[in-house]
Amino acid sequence: MIKNFLLERLPWILLFCFLNLLLLFIGYVDPSIPFTSFLYIVFLSVVIFILFLIIRYQKEISFYKSLEELHPSLELESLLGSNTPYEKIIRQAFERQSLFLKQETNMHTTQVEQERDELLSWIHEVKTPLTTMQLMIDRVDNEALRAQLQYEWLRIHLLLDQQLHQRRILSIENDLYIERLSLESIIYSEIKALQSWCFQKGTGFNVTLVTKEVLSDGKWLGFIIRQLLTNAVKYSENTDIIISSTEHQGMVRLTIQDYGRGIDPRDMPRLFDKGFTSTTNHKNHGATGMGLYLAKKAAKSLEVQLTVQSILNEGTTFLLTFARKNDFVKLTSM
Repeated sequence: MIKNFLLERLPWILLFCFLNLLLLFIGYVDPSIPFTSFLYIVFLSVVIFILFLIIRYQKEISFYKSLEELHPSLELESLLGSNTPYEKIIRQAFERQSLFLKQETNMHTTQVEQERDELLSWIHEVKTPLTTMQLMIDRVDNEALRAQLQYEWLRIHLLLDQQLHQRRILSIENDLYIERLSLESIIYSEIKALQSWCFQKGTGFNVTLVTKEVLSDGKWLGFIIRQLLTNAVKYSENTDIIISSTEHQGMVRLTIQDYGRGIDPRDMPRLFDKGFTSTTNHKNHGATGMGLYLAKKAAKSLEVQLTVQSILNEGTTFLLTFARKNDFVKLTSM
């Protein structure tokens, strides 16, 4: 800070040095005036100038230090009071910028919330004709046609459901209701929803649940399992998907294992990144890259650890780890 202070005032310091050197030069070339008098005057002026710099540094350093340490959030309360006219100009400029940015942020926040509400409303409205379409599909006599229509209906339903949870996940903390849940009920409900797709791909399920209860939110846990099952069915063909639960050291573990195409090792670090759609089948324009990202984000809010293991061309295993005793126990007992 001292270096910056001196550099800022370097022109004035150089001017002072030049004037004093000029004074010494005049005393040297003019024998009518004693040279020692000039030396004495220069010495006193240097001492006074140094004291002046020290005093000014002490007065100005507090403002500039607070300016240097100012948080990017532009909370100007941390900026110390300004004394000089230039410091007041700087503070006023920051206050105008802060006010402008806050107004812009509030405007954009309101706009985003309005667009989110409109999209949620649209999704709920679309669900009505989807329900009607389901009733119409059930009346189709041609089994092959009915299976194909059911598959396309399921794709639309899953995409809408993903969009709905993508908008809701921003405020997931306000939407949680922690209770003891039956894993069997949730898993079989999600399997039933994917039934038509599984028939088409020749995919079956082998479910073995040693531990059948967990403490979590039913709606969001169902969403996580739905994304993992959808991913497993999508990349499997004519194989069974193994679902099992165990308990180890007080931790409930739910495993979803498929024998599909697996995941390329270079994709593993980015698997849960937003929008990542893999490098193995990068030309698949139908993939959104949001399913596993949302599942990971929801799992974090539920205090559930979501991990994955995979071998390319052999299969993938997703593991959900629940803690029986965690902060949610306190919430349910309040």
